Amino acid sequence: MKVIVLGAGVVGVTTAYHLAQAGCEVTVIDRQAAAASETSYGNAGLITPGDSFAWASPAALKTFVTSLYKPDMGIKVKLNFDPRFIQWTLKFLGQCTDAKALQNTERKLRLAVYAREQMAKIVAHTGIEFDRKQKGVLYFYRSQETLDHGVAHMKFMADQGLPITVLDRAGLVANDPGLKNSIDQITGGILCGVDQTGDSCKFSRNLVAWLEAHHAVNFQWNTTIKYLDTTGDQITRVVTDKGDFSAHAYILTAGCDSPLILQHIGVKLPLYPVKGYSITAKILDETAAPIMGGVDDDKLIAYSRLGDRLRVACTAEFAGWDRSHKPEDFKSLLTTIKQLFPGGADYDGAERWAGLRPMMPSSVPVIGRTKKYANLLLNTGHGHVGWTMSCGSGKVVTDLLLKKPVEMNTEGLIFTG
Repeated sequence: MKVIVLGAGVVGVTTAYHLAQAGCEVTVIDRQAAAASETSYGNAGLITPGDSFAWASPAALKTFVTSLYKPDMGIKVKLNFDPRFIQWTLKFLGQCTDAKALQNTERKLRLAVYAREQMAKIVAHTGIEFDRKQKGVLYFYRSQETLDHGVAHMKFMADQGLPITVLDRAGLVANDPGLKNSIDQITGGILCGVDQTGDSCKFSRNLVAWLEAHHAVNFQWNTTIKYLDTTGDQITRVVTDKGDFSAHAYILTAGCDSPLILQHIGVKLPLYPVKGYSITAKILDETAAPIMGGVDDDKLIAYSRLGDRLRVACTAEFAGWDRSHKPEDFKSLLTTIKQLFPGGADYDGAERWAGLRPMMPSSVPVIGRTKKYANLLLNTGHGHVGWTMSCGSGKVVTDLLLKKPVEMNTEGLIFTG
């Protein structure tokens, strides 16, 4: 079967891997010159089933409203009259109940755990390298109140079988000595042992090289999708600025561009971009830098140790499809990371980046066949955990396409629109 994958971020590349392994003839189309050049380029680097909580919740509703008049928060909402934002917000608010938050978190966690298993298989099979660290991830808190809330929050993950360990200050430093210079700012934390870190860009590009060498997967770079052509219930071709491409089936893995592509063929997808910022800094002092990934829950920043580099990410900003950034966007991030790991990395000379997370109102990704077009499947909307879920959702969508039994419980995960 000939299959075209539309988008070469980490979700698209892992989808291509599973398709090729299943014997499909695969073409991947992307407007960039290399894989993982947009959202997958500068994310926090965390691969975290332990952070599978749905954004939509009663607590998020309060934060969402507060951000309208407190611009220095980690979540930034700018009032605008974009119909897509208004529609997304209304659907998001409908998900902000305790029952739906629990349901959506359970669904995300199921996929995240499955994805972790699939990633292990891919790495064992291909041998690709991506600065992976399997030390777990630390979640830490700056007050007793937020620590108690974090422990209560993580109880759900523990009840689902994830190894969760509550740590005092000494326990945090024992796991990551890099925190020794700032531990007086921290009350305590949690170690999630199954979480890990790695560079999703390096993973994607090394997997592309492996696919080209072992499966002759055809990657069409610098190729912009104009529209999908249709006849009846079938997609017949992809029209691009480099010509037309046809296949038996098409899988959309275009992240935040997915709803823009779908609107031209009458498929509505309530996905909206959430902007995030990151820096990547060269390690200067091994003794002052972290050796593992972490999340400063009070300051809403996340970081990963990627070889000789430190990746730090923050902010959830609702600003449409704007990918631009300016120096002041990184002020809070830089202040916090310099306090946590003073002298650990070249913060002032760091690479600065901004990208868009494809977020659904429920936080649950969109996986499966569209009702309107029998040969069009979606694998998009992974929000802030695309790197965490990609290896799993790629396998699920491949099995759905080929009408094979899916190896995991997909209740609530399969797209029905």
